[in-house]
Amino acid sequence: MKEIERIICKRIIDYLETPQKAALVFGARRVGKTILINQVFKKNKTEALVLNGEDYDVQALLEDRSAANYRRLLAGKTVLAIDEAQAIPDIGRKIKLILDEVSGIRVIASGSSSFDLQNKAGEPLVGRSAAFYLTPFSLEEIATQEDALTVRQNLENRLIYGSYPEVTLMESPRQKEEYLREIVGAYLLKDILTLDGLRNSSKMRDLCRLIAFQTGNEVSLDELGRQLSMSKTTVEKYLDLLSKVFVLFRLGAYARNLRKEVAKTGKWYFYDNGIRNAVIGNFSPLALRQDIGALWESWLIGERFKNMYNTGISRNHYFWRTHDKQEIDLIEESANELSAFEFKWGDKSPKIPAAFTKAYPHASYKIINQKTYESFLTDSPDE
Repeated sequence: MKEIERIICKRIIDYLETPQKAALVFGARRVGKTILINQVFKKNKTEALVLNGEDYDVQALLEDRSAANYRRLLAGKTVLAIDEAQAIPDIGRKIKLILDEVSGIRVIASGSSSFDLQNKAGEPLVGRSAAFYLTPFSLEEIATQEDALTVRQNLENRLIYGSYPEVTLMESPRQKEEYLREIVGAYLLKDILTLDGLRNSSKMRDLCRLIAFQTGNEVSLDELGRQLSMSKTTVEKYLDLLSKVFVLFRLGAYARNLRKEVAKTGKWYFYDNGIRNAVIGNFSPLALRQDIGALWESWLIGERFKNMYNTGISRNHYFWRTHDKQEIDLIEESANELSAFEFKWGDKSPKIPAAFTKAYPHASYKIINQKTYESFLTDSPDE
């Protein structure tokens, strides 16, 4: 497979057409942030200085926060790229000074934690920066390198092993499994523990496992706390950290018109099925699994989020359920449109819940199964 061009690349190039701007690229480790930065340079044909923020020499190079130092460092350059920028002390103020004092410069700063980089770069760069979110490959990106038949033949692989860039290049299931276990153990949990000075890695791993087994179901923070022997507040803190390093995302409940609508609970999903399956240690084929419905739902919703991040089209996402168990897997809301989606691995075609139709008569409703999923994943959310 050739190098896949990231959809988000063009958006970053377009944003950086205007000098004195900073593009902040967020994403989990190993999703291809460094390769994305290189793609931006190739497309834009810019003179760039590329630095790794975790390198102590780079930190020393930028330590002298003076206009003279930065002008000397960036002489003849039009772009400064800093990978893992959150590792550089006071990075926000340093980027601001560079934008203020180095004429014609653009900055790309990437980080594997939205928490760190936003906190350290966000406030000084208000009005001067834009956030871009890089995820594992979307199906739309992979489909540029696979024909339609191959895309369908590889569906089971996507559901089991996910779409981390290096995983998509591996042929052997054993290679994929070992790689994903390494990602979970050596990178994701490490990032989380480093992020907030946490020491209890076993509790974080146990929480991830509980969430993985509850994929597609409403999650009670009180119940999680009881199972983990920790407070609800600590559970909330851990889940927040997991979302800030792009392991998990939350769907809240949609409730506008009905007293019977569930309003305060939430569901949690993994951005990548491969990571989810590595957490629970289950890479069994679909024919041997009891959780195929959860895998299908999680993958489709995760892909929908990727589509949103790639296109920059913002929408609100929820699930919908009433107290008498009428439910819909995904609700998408924009200013002028409400769309409902039900995900079915098999050929079942459930009717839209009567309570939802009555409450939201103008909403659209679609069933997404193996016959219809490709258009759902490759269309823009506003199409």
